[in-house]
Amino acid sequence: MSLTRRQVATAAVAALPLGGAATATPARASSGRPRTLYIAGDSTAAQKFADAAPETGWGMALPFFLHKDRPVANHAVNGRSSKSFVDEGRLDVILASIRPGDFLIVQFAHNDEKTTDPTRYTEPWTTYQDYLRLYVDGARVRGARPVLLTPVERRRFDTAGNAVPSHGDYPAAMRALAEEEGVALLDLQALSLALWQKLGAEGTKTHFNWTETEQDNTHFNPPGAIAVARLVSTELLRRRVLAPRDVRRLDAEIPESWITWPPATA
Repeated sequence: MSLTRRQVATAAVAALPLGGAATATPARASSGRPRTLYIAGDSTAAQKFADAAPETGWGMALPFFLHKDRPVANHAVNGRSSKSFVDEGRLDVILASIRPGDFLIVQFAHNDEKTTDPTRYTEPWTTYQDYLRLYVDGARVRGARPVLLTPVERRRFDTAGNAVPSHGDYPAAMRALAEEEGVALLDLQALSLALWQKLGAEGTKTHFNWTETEQDNTHFNPPGAIAVARLVSTELLRRRVLAPRDVRRLDAEIPESWITWPPATA
């Protein structure tokens, strides 16, 4: 079922704390307070724990490319779609914390594509866009800046060795929504597809979670997460979401040892 724009706007405002509608309009941060980058997304961006190593979400590597006064709050979670993230109250958690001047980075589609799972599936040109508007409107009501990321591509090659897209109409639907709403768009699908093409079918195995026991063409290992986080950071700068003073090490080698996996939580 498609959400109406009235439902979307009402949900965004309803999640405000009491008095928030009056105080969350200014689009600048409080003086001296770090401007935080919140990530809403799926397993490709999520924090991984020791029991999943060497699997690594690109959100784990993003702080390496940002100055310390641009902290990252990574709320991405394995297996979530734009719909299930909202339905589970995870967007509400972000909106309860986000402040004027912060950023909300949104990347979904991998699980929105699961047509057999009604708890996660969205249709690209209707419900997917409707749910994305909840993120956009929710951030804007609070004076934060939404940023949409088309989904990072899987490792998929045709018989001629060409990297091929795997996300159907979802990236196009997000691009159209970003243009309609005037939201900054990072075309991570196109950027990652170009990178996988450059690395080739064999070379990309060094960036995905390929181990002796697993051949994972969706999730990253440390080099892959670092490479994707570099793409994200570079685009945040190029699209003027962030300023040159906000980013660092865009051309530097990042040691894999900087990636750490905390103990799994109970």
